[in-house]
Amino acid sequence: MVSGGTYGTEEIVHGAGYGRAILILLLTPLLWSLPTAFMIGELSSALPYEGGYYAWVRRAMGNFWGFQEAWLSLVASIFDMAIYPTLFVAYLTRMFPWFSVDNRGWWVALGVVIACALLNIAGVKVVSLTSLWLFLALSAPFVAIVLLAPFKLGALANAVTKPTTSSVDILGGLLICMWNYMGWDNASTIATEVERPQRTYPRAMLVAVCIVALSYVLPFAAMWMTGLTPAAWETGSWADVAGLLGGPLLRIGVVLGGVISAFGMFNALVMSYSRLPLAMAQDGMLPGIFGKLQKKSRAPWVAIIALAACWAMCLGLGFARLVTLDILLYGFSLMLEFVALAVLRFREPDLARPFRVPGGLFGVVAIGIPPMLLLAFSVIRSEHEQVLGMSSFAFGMILIAAGVVAYAVNHLLKPHGWAPAERKPEPAA
Repeated sequence: MVSGGTYGTEEIVHGAGYGRAILILLLTPLLWSLPTAFMIGELSSALPYEGGYYAWVRRAMGNFWGFQEAWLSLVASIFDMAIYPTLFVAYLTRMFPWFSVDNRGWWVALGVVIACALLNIAGVKVVSLTSLWLFLALSAPFVAIVLLAPFKLGALANAVTKPTTSSVDILGGLLICMWNYMGWDNASTIATEVERPQRTYPRAMLVAVCIVALSYVLPFAAMWMTGLTPAAWETGSWADVAGLLGGPLLRIGVVLGGVISAFGMFNALVMSYSRLPLAMAQDGMLPGIFGKLQKKSRAPWVAIIALAACWAMCLGLGFARLVTLDILLYGFSLMLEFVALAVLRFREPDLARPFRVPGGLFGVVAIGIPPMLLLAFSVIRSEHEQVLGMSSFAFGMILIAAGVVAYAVNHLLKPHGWAPAERKPEPAA
């Protein structure tokens, strides 16, 4: 599962129109997802450490850059995680407008954060069981949309739709597309468990990318045939579109799928993100309290509660602004990971790598270029979003600079240093 799945893609069409949106949806995984999946596939197979990307950067470039990678990943995760409760409310209010009045939607989003935090503290097994059935319920409404659309050829050209408030342009649509293609690092960790990974893993990733791209493209292509104007789309609009196409039952199906998707993704990612402060606490980079585990489930309960409080504080920023900040900060952390990949290839050529990015050192450098070029768009877009009276770019730079300050303070408090970078901590839960 990558980011929100088909739910949350609506504003790509609003910003770019149908034709360009479909082109963006087809090109972005090749330039963004595959290079990232290959990079993390090699690093995770060579260094399967608790803490993942933070441990890789630290080993390649030392404590300072390892700390910055962890800081950037944590800060980006705060905005990323706030997106899912926001999507939950966006779809819920399409069926129950009562929740859009005053601050009711915010309280619902806060309830999602609290519920998922408690599920994760209850243990990984609970998360696994709930995530499985939540995932299986997502695709049926979009299959119905693709099948019904040919019978409505041009029929929705003059359809009356709910007025939208979206201000997303083509650049904003591109960033939303990039966000919807995030999450390949979760699949990349299985590179060591695949037979003949050098051959099988790239093929599996290509097939997976094609399947995901089709799941995004086909519903939009189907709706393009109906003649529905691109201006009708905004976050949550799949519910209204489904109602126009298939009536109230399909509308209900999409709303249920949207809230299930948002809840399920948030619930699963709580487990992943909470492991980073745990690993840092085990290495001495964060106070030891973040390494405390729940006695029965072995879940890092202090880390989960602290992160949940941060996620809750970002719930009112809105979908497009959260995506912009997420991509901006995630992009800087991703850049460090690509650099770490090249540095480790140069410094540790004999390191066992069950999966290797093909093409030698040139291939390692080359795969990092397309994602970095795409990330330049996040910098441009962030200059046009406002947070606390300043541009999102300025706000993001302040957060990045805060990582340097946090490292200096941490270093003063830990004059004797931290645990060795090559140590492999015992996994939690």
